[in-house]
Amino acid sequence: MHPLPQLHFSLLYTRRPCLLYYRIAQTHPHLNRYSQLKLLPLHPIPPIDPTATVDIAQLFPTIAAPPVAEIAAVNPTALPPLTDNETINFLLIGSDKRPGSSYRTDTLLIAIVWPKDGQVSLISIPRDLWVYIPTVGMQRINTAYQSGEITSYAGGGAGLLKDTVTYNLGIRIDHTAMVEFDGFRRIVDTLGGVEVPISCAFTDWRLIDPTYDPENEDNWWLFTVGPGQIHMDGDLALWYARSRSKSNDFDRGRRQQEVIRTIFTKALQTDTFNKIPQLYNDFSSTIITDLGLADLLLMSPYAVNFTNANIRGYYIRPPYVSPWTTPGGASVLLPNEAELNQMLIEATTLSTFAVERKTITVDVQNGAPSDTWDALAASRLNYAGYQTLISNADRRDYTSSVIVDFTPAQDPAQRQTIITTLNLFAANIISLPDANSPVQYRVILGNDYEPCFQPQDLSQLIHPFFAGNLRRVQVISHIPPC
Repeated sequence: MHPLPQLHFSLLYTRRPCLLYYRIAQTHPHLNRYSQLKLLPLHPIPPIDPTATVDIAQLFPTIAAPPVAEIAAVNPTALPPLTDNETINFLLIGSDKRPGSSYRTDTLLIAIVWPKDGQVSLISIPRDLWVYIPTVGMQRINTAYQSGEITSYAGGGAGLLKDTVTYNLGIRIDHTAMVEFDGFRRIVDTLGGVEVPISCAFTDWRLIDPTYDPENEDNWWLFTVGPGQIHMDGDLALWYARSRSKSNDFDRGRRQQEVIRTIFTKALQTDTFNKIPQLYNDFSSTIITDLGLADLLLMSPYAVNFTNANIRGYYIRPPYVSPWTTPGGASVLLPNEAELNQMLIEATTLSTFAVERKTITVDVQNGAPSDTWDALAASRLNYAGYQTLISNADRRDYTSSVIVDFTPAQDPAQRQTIITTLNLFAANIISLPDANSPVQYRVILGNDYEPCFQPQDLSQLIHPFFAGNLRRVQVISHIPPC
């Protein structure tokens, strides 16, 4: 028998996971790292009112039972509302529904829209986020929709998923739109395909032909796209937005946002919003939504307020979550309370900083031999909140990049932000103050430009106050998450 070790206990409480743990600091190898306590309820939590939505039970005639929830000892406290009446909040849902099988909503993307101000925040939710599902208990968020359908929750699966998001993230969901794989392909193909700026090469397994049997492993090959601006039809766009065999769910969320941003930008550029009645009829059998044609027509006049610099991207990923194994053995993502709440506050707040950046237009020219690098740099600047346009360089053999500053103030701090965004610290700077210039800056890309970047790495440039506070939170949060 092993002698009972001396244990040092520190008390740790996490609200949303709603479990209280003793973290055990000890050296004995025969004891688990965590010891779960059985708790009595602290106080009853009033249920939230379910949100009514359209009846979409006809979409799934046969469904298998969702996993049994792990019942928590204490119901979590609902997060206070973070959104106000100035926003319209959409939940975009991608389903892996297949005939005769169970299904989950593995793509969840919140779009918070300020129609009068022309701003959008996108928040990618990982499928394994461990949340409290009203009337069900603690489970992965991607099981909420199916649970709502099976239990006849008010509003069905969409109603329960909306209430789950509101309860755990504090974001009111006004409308939902769900599409399955074939429907997504059709949407992209109807738009004539999309030009997706891929800054970092991406490789994953892909069916050699979409008509081939996916169960035959000989029908798959390793396929690579990028770097460059890649024209994608519906099948390629679905593969790019869905694949994760050689990456992970977090990277998949990033790629999904890339595709959504591209579709939105194309809609702005091609006057798609004036074709809403026709598109609504075309997609009515493809998209399951509680948005009516009248709703879309009321929103369409606000399209003029948006530019290619209006979309802020957020991703629920580390440091906002940590991997965790539930008492039942499930591998999930546990929210890190302080960091996640701070990010959600930032995402749901109208950005005055974005308004300032919106007044700056950067002309991007490709002076490097690699094609479409101008599109990649323009997309990168869009992520940082800058409006961009693309024009032709005088030549394609620049060794070093050049930044031309046309602003009358010649503010070095403002110029430095553009340099840092594009990682062009060796660029040649040319000062040409011109109050009548249609653009404030021109970037001529040279052969020194490295296109690969991660959008989440631009957080401190897009939201400097937020990034500074996050660094402070990470320093003082010296106790590792459970």
